Amino acid sequence: MRTAQVSRNTLETQITVSLNLDGTGKTTLNTGVPFFDHMLDQIARHGLFDLDIQAKGDLHIDAHHTVEDVGITLGQSFAQAVGDKKGIRRYGHAYVPLDEAMSRVVIDLSGRPGLEYHVDYTRARIGEFDVDLLLEFFRGFVNHAAVTLHIDNLRGINAHHQAETIFKAFGRALRMAAETDERMAGQMPSTKGSL
Repeated sequence: MRTAQVSRNTLETQITVSLNLDGTGKTTLNTGVPFFDHMLDQIARHGLFDLDIQAKGDLHIDAHHTVEDVGITLGQSFAQAVGDKKGIRRYGHAYVPLDEAMSRVVIDLSGRPGLEYHVDYTRARIGEFDVDLLLEFFRGFVNHAAVTLHIDNLRGINAHHQAETIFKAFGRALRMAAETDERMAGQMPSTKGSL
């Protein structure tokens, strides 16, 4: 099974992520940031990943370090779980609507970190959650999973809907990219012979 467990311990956060890419969407999420847990749940449910994230961070300051470091640790876990990438699809994409909102996410498990993030949230906070932190999550993930990720919120009025469509689409695009492709039969999905 394609699994990983990664821990990150700093003066700001203590995080453990357990990931099973071939799961059923089961989650245990305890970051101390309820809205963020809700978004992480979307990744697992729509990606069909089993995901356990336990995080303690300096939330008395704000949620920045916790959200960013979960992105880093999840990215490391994903890179470890996907392994050498032989026989996978490599590319994934998804469009996801939620009422008036719709987002598109496209990913390449390229081995090269790159992020294009085009989201104009209609408000700066969702409840107590600062939407700027979502960019920090994805930046941390991309840099440590070594993937190319394009995120576009195409429309939306409700900021919660905007964010939720992004995370659902991200989970589905990740799932597609990490899926094994029988026609690849253990081949590297690259003309270079490595990713």
